[in-house]
Amino acid sequence: MKWLVRTIVGLSALSLVAIVCAQQSGQTQRVSSLTGNIKKHDFFPSKVLGNKRNLIVYLPPDYDSHKSRRYPVLYMNDGQNVIDGMTSYIPNQEWRADETAQALIEAKLIEPIIIVGIDNAGVDRANEYLPTVGKNSSGQYGGKADLYARFLIEEVKPFIDKTYRTKKDAKNTGLCGSSFGGIVSLHLGLTHPNVFGKLGVVSPSLWWDNEVMTKRIQGLAAKPNLKIWMDIGTKEGPESVRQTEDAVKALETKGFVLGKDLTLFIDKDAEHNEIAWAKRFPSILMFLFGK
Repeated sequence: MKWLVRTIVGLSALSLVAIVCAQQSGQTQRVSSLTGNIKKHDFFPSKVLGNKRNLIVYLPPDYDSHKSRRYPVLYMNDGQNVIDGMTSYIPNQEWRADETAQALIEAKLIEPIIIVGIDNAGVDRANEYLPTVGKNSSGQYGGKADLYARFLIEEVKPFIDKTYRTKKDAKNTGLCGSSFGGIVSLHLGLTHPNVFGKLGVVSPSLWWDNEVMTKRIQGLAAKPNLKIWMDIGTKEGPESVRQTEDAVKALETKGFVLGKDLTLFIDKDAEHNEIAWAKRFPSILMFLFGK
């Protein structure tokens, strides 16, 4: 099986202006927003999950000029929404992960990193991202998060480690996601801290299955060796804020220390969307990969 690999280097000033205008006006016409050295691996197959999805990879500015250097990796769920407005769920509303990483690396505020966006499975997204089977007004779903973990650990990560010059250890491997993607990031960190040592748990849907993830934190026998960023926007609702604060308190009881290996950020007036997450992403990168 051959994966289609495409490289896009740079972004014109005209394109940048078009992206900003599209985001501010709510324009639905999609605008390409790729910045830096981007590679795409389309239709990446999974034997574990029995499906295919696209991967998108951001490489740091010095990747091609430092042939012996190896780099930390941040894996990001919902890859469609991470780097390119052409593929984001809402046209042109994406995390701007490539622009943010490029700027912070060039400013020497974070170490050079590789970012891997992993597309979600569409209609099967909730099933793959949620660790337990549960119900809400939309029906019953969830329960495949451990299979998704195998997909990342047994298929995606070995491919990325073989294809690119990565640092393979948990200390240099992060996982980040929002909403259900935040839940699966937290789940994989708690169950596989030997693989994913840095977590970006963004606007997590901690209400899921009677707050099962907070209960799992409370049930930990020992503190896992993790560095965790957790956040929520106040416009996501008081219950969401309370649930996030409760999860952080549970982590503290296990030995995590705010400001050291744990961050809680309550984003005033922020909503549950990519615009809010893009604004927080520089802080997330600086906490997880800052010098």
